[in-house]
Parts: sequence; structure tokens; C-alpha cells
Amino acid sequence: MPAWKDLLSPSVDREKLFLLRTELNKKMDDPRYQSSRDSLALTKGENIRGKDWAVEESAVRIGQAEDLTPAQHETLRAALNQFKPWKKGPYTIFGHEIDSEWRSDLKWDRVYAELGQVKDEVIADIGCHNGYFMYRMVAQGAKHVIGFEPVPVNAYNHQLLQAFCPVPEISFELFGVEHIDLFPETFDTIFCMGILYHHTDPIGLLRKMKLALKPKGRIVIDCQGIVGEDSISLTPSGRYAGASGVWYLPTLTALQNWIKRAGLSQQRCIYSEPLSPAEQRATAWADVKSLVDFLDPNDPSKTIEGYPAPYRHYIIAKV
Repeated sequence: MPAWKDLLSPSVDREKLFLLRTELNKKMDDPRYQSSRDSLALTKGENIRGKDWAVEESAVRIGQAEDLTPAQHETLRAALNQFKPWKKGPYTIFGHEIDSEWRSDLKWDRVYAELGQVKDEVIADIGCHNGYFMYRMVAQGAKHVIGFEPVPVNAYNHQLLQAFCPVPEISFELFGVEHIDLFPETFDTIFCMGILYHHTDPIGLLRKMKLALKPKGRIVIDCQGIVGEDSISLTPSGRYAGASGVWYLPTLTALQNWIKRAGLSQQRCIYSEPLSPAEQRATAWADVKSLVDFLDPNDPSKTIEGYPAPYRHYIIAKV
């Protein structure tokens, strides 16, 4: 049984939830992820363990360089390379500084300055990727954080981090955002950052999140969108800034109306600005095409497809 089983509200259909969890976990056995399993097994076999973890200078630090032998460092480096590109971070893992594509620390600082305390809260982090934000939440005193992330390679990435230094207040599950309503009245705070614009029914997902909140709960929303005063959203004909799977890119007003029509009557915009290459860029640990490669080189207010360049809208919403 998962560590969070005793945190569920009485209205949760536990049998349905646990059956789904068992079925989703079968995805981890897919042969495509054998190299990830091998890396995890190798680090465990070498007994690569840290004495502690902390947040230091915006990076999640796990262990210290002196915790490992030179041979262990060689094994560790190979394992860390296996999970390139590192999309979320930064991390410092036994002295190895991982500068990820996304400066997730900037997003966290932006949100936490307006959010206030999360001490003793039960939190859902939807689309948690490798778990960076979950570490930041626990460092601020969260009681327990459940990460929703349906991509198995990200699950193995997080398992690698947990193998180095277990954090019992963090649970990683292969649930998607569409499963959040299976946790009725369970969460004090739900983080939904970088999710809504990837789905065809963003208002329906917000309604599901509302069901999963405790009576005084809140949702932290970060949604990619576009600039503009009208209540409109952009639906690309294909790719947007090089990315597939982008469905609706709202103006701030449109996002506010989505939230209102989902039944969340209180909301506060805390940030609405263009996405900056300082926040998303290629690095040695993420040697990929990034934001700057997908903006029009002659007019950075547009994407290479000719659409308005991405904005990020942040809102804290309550029932």
C-alpha cells in the first residue's frame, strides 16, 4: 500500500484507486525503459547513498561529493547521463551540478512568494516530472506530496534520486491529471503548472481539481498562453514553438474565465509575462533545442510558425 493511503478522505473509492494504481505501474516493465532500470540497479549495487539532502542556493542538493569514492563517482556520472536531457532542476547530486533546461527554481520563487505557508499540507503536484518542486514543498514543511506523472522514464529518474537519499514525505505515482478527481477532498493545495494547455478540455480538468480540494483548498496554476486583452485562446494548426500536443493557449482573461466557469470563485493573478530564454534554455545537461530556437530570429515576439510568442500566466484559485 502507498504511503499516502492514510491521508485519503473517507469519500475516496479506495478499491478503484488502488486497482488503477496497480494497472498503471505495469507500464514500468516496458522494455523501452531497460536502460533506466539498469542505471538504477547499478547505482544501488554500488551503494551510492547520501547522508542528507537540502535546498541550497535554489538547487536541490543530495549528498556531498566526499560521500563517494572515485569509482562511485564514475558510476554516478554514467547514471546521471542516462537521464539526459534533464528538463527540471537545478540539482547538485554528490557535487555534480545539474543545470537543467528549465530554471524551475525561478518558477518556485515566483509562486512561493505569493503562496505563503505549505507547512503540514497534503499537496498534489500534477506533472511533477522528476520531482524538483516536490523537494521544494517538503523543504517548506509539507506533510506529504503526491506527484502525478504518467511518463515512466521520469518515474525512474525520480527513483534514482530517492535511491540516493529517501524522502518519505514524497510519493511518485503514474497518475495523470485526468485521475485527480479520484482523490475527492484530499488536498490542501494542488499545483497544476505547465499542464492545461496540453489538454483538450482544460475547464473539465479544473473542475476535476476542484473536486479533489479540501473545503479551503487552493490550486496554483501556471499556464502557457498568449498576450492580449480579449478573452480568447489560440489553437495552433500543428506545432507551436516546435512543440506538439499544444491545444489551447489562452490570454490571461481567457484563463481567468476558464477558472471562473470551472466553479472556482476566488482567484488572484500573481504573474503574467513573456517566457524568457533565461528561464528555458539549452545546457550541458540538456543539449536540446530550446526556446530561443523556436522564436522567429527576426521577430522574437513570434514563434517560428508565426504565432504570438509564449506568455506564462500564474493564478492562485480557490473555491
